Amino acid sequence: MQDILPLLSDPAAWVALVTLVVMEVVLGIDNLIFISILTNKLPPEHREKARKIGIGLALIMRLALLGTVAWIVKLTAPVFTVFDHPFSWKDMILIAGGLFLVWKATKEIHHNVDPVDHKEDMVGGAVTTTFAAAIGQILVLDLVFSIDSIITAVGMTPHLPIMVVAVIAAVTVMLVAATPLANFIEKNPTIVMLALAFLLMIGTTLIAEGMGFHVPKGYVYTAMAFSAAVEVLNMVVRRRRQRAHDAQH
Repeated sequence: MQDILPLLSDPAAWVALVTLVVMEVVLGIDNLIFISILTNKLPPEHREKARKIGIGLALIMRLALLGTVAWIVKLTAPVFTVFDHPFSWKDMILIAGGLFLVWKATKEIHHNVDPVDHKEDMVGGAVTTTFAAAIGQILVLDLVFSIDSIITAVGMTPHLPIMVVAVIAAVTVMLVAATPLANFIEKNPTIVMLALAFLLMIGTTLIAEGMGFHVPKGYVYTAMAFSAAVEVLNMVVRRRRQRAHDAQH
């Protein structure tokens, strides 16, 4: 309590909190897109539950990692060197998570492009294992995104209370936005392909970061925002053409 009181009257602490909340929300978008796409493959009655479990796991992991900040910082220490490039545990986790995202996004794109394969993937007999598999895959990506999120937080502020508040605020935003985003993706098939393309780009970025090639997050999110804006314009045009067609007939 004594550590928190000075922060309440410190303008720099409030600026750090607002900045970190925004940063954590932006980083959470990647996590949320993956959860939305994955849970939309489940039967309607299981989707809401899976989303809440996935986001709940994200919050638990982030808070648990905050409790081991000293250990998290050590993840950036070099473990071995390949061709004069040092690799840390963080690098290896980012590479593994990136490869998983690239594999998953590629597989989902294949299912969406190939009608026959997509039909077989939605066979009702696989429902009972699909829910467990979905939670397992969400758990894996939650871990990757949580470690990236907490390392970012540690790099922005030394105050643990600020990190905790920022993480809780960001996950709360994820929880509120999860169902509307998932419903929007489900109702607009072209958005699914765009979201999968985002996951491919995010996975590639994680691999690049793990290999030591820094990719400014601003470039990535600007590209995502531009692509989303173009797709929204396409949706508006399609709806207006459909209305004009319906009016003529």
